[in-house]
Amino acid sequence: MSNRISPPSPGFAMGTLGDGYTSSSADKSAPAMIEDNGQGKRRGFSDDDFSVAAMDPQHRARVEKRLKRKLDARCGLFVLIYIMNYLDRNNLAAARLKGLQQDLNLDDQQYATCLSILYVGYILMQVPSNILINRISRPSWYIAAVMVVWGLISTLTGVVHNFAGMVVTRFLLGFIEAAFLPGALLILSKWYTRKELTVRNAILFCGNLISNAFSALIGAGVLSNMEGTLGHAAWRWLFWIEGVITIAVALSAFFILVDLPTNTRGFTREELLVAQYRMTEDVGEADADSADQKTFDGLIMVLKDARVYVMMITFTAYVVGLSFNAFFPTLTQTLGFGYVPTLLMSAPPWVFACIVSLINALHSDRTQEKFFHIVGPIFVGIVGFIISMSTSNVAARYVALFLQASSYAGFIVFYSWISSSFPRPPAKRAVAIAMINAFSQLGNVAGSYVWDLKANGYRLSYAIVTVMFGVTVVGCWIIRMMLVRLNKKLAEGEMAAWDFHPGVAAQTAEVEGRIGGTTAERRPGFRYLL
Repeated sequence: MSNRISPPSPGFAMGTLGDGYTSSSADKSAPAMIEDNGQGKRRGFSDDDFSVAAMDPQHRARVEKRLKRKLDARCGLFVLIYIMNYLDRNNLAAARLKGLQQDLNLDDQQYATCLSILYVGYILMQVPSNILINRISRPSWYIAAVMVVWGLISTLTGVVHNFAGMVVTRFLLGFIEAAFLPGALLILSKWYTRKELTVRNAILFCGNLISNAFSALIGAGVLSNMEGTLGHAAWRWLFWIEGVITIAVALSAFFILVDLPTNTRGFTREELLVAQYRMTEDVGEADADSADQKTFDGLIMVLKDARVYVMMITFTAYVVGLSFNAFFPTLTQTLGFGYVPTLLMSAPPWVFACIVSLINALHSDRTQEKFFHIVGPIFVGIVGFIISMSTSNVAARYVALFLQASSYAGFIVFYSWISSSFPRPPAKRAVAIAMINAFSQLGNVAGSYVWDLKANGYRLSYAIVTVMFGVTVVGCWIIRMMLVRLNKKLAEGEMAAWDFHPGVAAQTAEVEGRIGGTTAERRPGFRYLL
């Protein structure tokens, strides 16, 4: 039989493709004909292949709502993982209040080194880890396995007896934990559109903020009740208990976390097709790398982009400004209370910060604006710093802690700004997220020493972080101007939003259910979020 074009079926001609599917003259992307390949089989796209393009809008809305409900429920585990990530990373500050520094004979410089060495490992591993996670089909298994390992390392921290042992365990903890945050951000960016991502990032980072509250509450419970149990100091029990909880959560992650929109179990074929189509609609190209793309091509693309370097410096200044986080119980202790009241009083500011962050992120997504939603919370934090430098009044200083904690709201929006500023290809986005986040951890290293300046209620320390917030505002303005310039060039047709790859164009056409063609004609409509 020779190749020929088969006429459309009567059902297709009448505009019906099955329950919830339609075809009309307005639907230019759905194929009207299917070609016979000469062997009695149809070559082209099955109903599943082009069903999203031909889907009735109301039916698609129902499928999309169901998809996001499932997705939000399963990605909700990221919040719990992030809580454990920060608990295991920051429990050193709570343990310090109950004798860790004295038991290990650490001077202030050695204690600061124990804090900062974690970020050395954290910096080294982020980019390699995100390159890997972008290329594997089961990132959920990778993150779960990593979590088991860092839970074991955290547990072993409780048996350390000297400075050298603490330095080694803290370095390894940072090295392994590095895989989680950039990996989680990358996975979320593969499922959620730019209009949805900031809120989801905020929900994720609530794990960070809640962990600051929980770490204080858990620390208060363990440190006040476990001293001398089985002959061990209470601070050792803190590491053991939190490490075991981490491992338990990790085991559940193997079965709950999502993978990719192409292969995640627990979703229907229809839901996965809608998931892929949403991401293609968002920027006009499939969220896929070219088949001929090499392992380090994403890294090379990032190294050639000036925006990355400005974001790296800006974000690092922001992290220095937020370095009070690791010393929050110590700063709360300056109010003059005992260690249990201090730990309990450390929790409410972070609950407040979580609420502010969600509201700020929701408004950012609705308005599709980034700059003012970042610098606004920064200025609120600066007010808190100024209050702490200006008065010894207990009530005023406690209010200042709330204002300082709420400055995290802009930090969360910045992460979504990174993802939206490097939308394609995924390999570049993966490296950009990891590289900017990894470099910013130098701010935590510096911040470990900023808060050694104890005189006058850490007044000089507060002055330093105030300056760093000022640098952050200037950096954000420069980033905004760079994106404004790029948008102007896009509007005038002087440039493409990203490099064109024929292989990705084919994948885009497949996702959209089209035989041939690309979405290149839609790409000029893309604009960076300011």
